[in-house]
Amino acid sequence: MRIGVLGTGNMADALATHWVRAGHEVTIGGRDLHKAERLATRIGGSAKAAGLRATADSSQVVLAALPFEVGVDVVRDLHAALKGKVLLDCSNPVGPGFRLLTEGGPSAAQQLAMAAPGAHVVKAFNLCHEDVWRMRPPVFDGRPLAVPVCGDDETALVRVRELVRDVGCEPVAAGGLERAGLLEATAALFIGLWVGEGADAQAIAPPLAYAAGPSHQGTEDGTAAFRQGF
Repeated sequence: MRIGVLGTGNMADALATHWVRAGHEVTIGGRDLHKAERLATRIGGSAKAAGLRATADSSQVVLAALPFEVGVDVVRDLHAALKGKVLLDCSNPVGPGFRLLTEGGPSAAQQLAMAAPGAHVVKAFNLCHEDVWRMRPPVFDGRPLAVPVCGDDETALVRVRELVRDVGCEPVAAGGLERAGLLEATAALFIGLWVGEGADAQAIAPPLAYAAGPSHQGTEDGTAAFRQGF
């Protein structure tokens, strides 16, 4: 697969390294070509550097490894080159006080979709710190990390699921792009718990068998139970 990475930061480094090892052709795109070249050299293998537009032009999948504050402007400028491509968004619109910056409006992923209406936007890789994505592979207590994936185009989802597996994780269908905001809100909550409170966010969820309560095991009325607050 030909993968373009917009950005030269930690997420670009972590994910691109996995994809190069998996045998994909990866182009690191940066506004600062020297930074892109340094990152491509550090990653090694098939990684190469290019400008942002050349990266988008040459790729089948484009990872927007960009801060929320600049993502829309960059993608809007590249919208023609992104037409028909998979645009993978891993950003977290989280501000001071662990506040969700998109609250009351479209999610970060939806904003990218509006900026590049011809692209197939998929949300993934936003729930963990970049150091987790550097792990080879991200496995905890013998279980691979699960990665929720949101998107509307099935072909795009198939490609992103492959890239999730190439990182050593298991993709989880999380619905259409309209649910990307839920992933972003989850990240804001988890970051606030992890960083702000020093709490184990993973401990807030019971095992799957008890997710809807023991009395609902093996039934189809778990959603109703959630709505009724048990």
